[in-house]
Amino acid sequence: MILFLAGTSDARELAVLLQNEGYPLIATVVTDSAAKSLQDEQIQVRVGRLPQPEMVAFAKEQGVTTIVDASHPFAEEASKNAMAAAEELGVPYIRYERETRSYIHHPNVQIVPDYQTAALAAKERKGVVMLTTGSKTLGIFAKHLIGDPDIRLVARMLPRKDNMEKCEELGVEQKNIVAMQGPFSKEMNAALYQHYGVTTMITKESGQVGAVDEKLEAAMELGIFTIMIDRPKLTYGALYSDFDGVLQALAANKQAQAVR
Repeated sequence: MILFLAGTSDARELAVLLQNEGYPLIATVVTDSAAKSLQDEQIQVRVGRLPQPEMVAFAKEQGVTTIVDASHPFAEEASKNAMAAAEELGVPYIRYERETRSYIHHPNVQIVPDYQTAALAAKERKGVVMLTTGSKTLGIFAKHLIGDPDIRLVARMLPRKDNMEKCEELGVEQKNIVAMQGPFSKEMNAALYQHYGVTTMITKESGQVGAVDEKLEAAMELGIFTIMIDRPKLTYGALYSDFDGVLQALAANKQAQAVR
């Protein structure tokens, strides 16, 4: 049984592929919408975050023999928990992560190592800042940007009740909330930038499948400065950026287990 951490659209495709290849798996996701997309493919799903002790207990309960981590590139804690759980269980850990993109050689793009640095960089620039990194780290940006008379923070996030409550708690006004579910085309991004008069856009280096290209291309065409948060630097071990690599690793593990 494979414990499959799913966190992106391409992770869903990989889960379907593994199931079609005959690998039994159970997926873990954070949101109900992600769960439904997998359940529609007849894939077993557990909803909710799994700290390491709970992941280990759940894996033992399910008879897990391999962990495939296809969580979002920025789900650092989930990956750390999965690696630690695999080590404790003595089972192989395989990481699938969409290929990184190269954006660094453009004068209108600033690469920063973390959310805090991104917030401080935006604070220096002033103007209309559109945040496209979701609600999880909204508090970091609200702390530095809300209340500054020379900054308007526009936050784009999923249209969920808890997100709206979080915005209210942090002081993000309703007129500055874009509650929509992507992915967004380049044209849609451009329309939103123009509507709000955005001068700085903040995003994460999530890769092409993560719709970064569309956000960035629209910003570059409009002359909008972009602050891009780099991916967490984790040492994964068995890391693959294509489905074939994952399949080959699983086949090798299966062969090795059969020999024992």
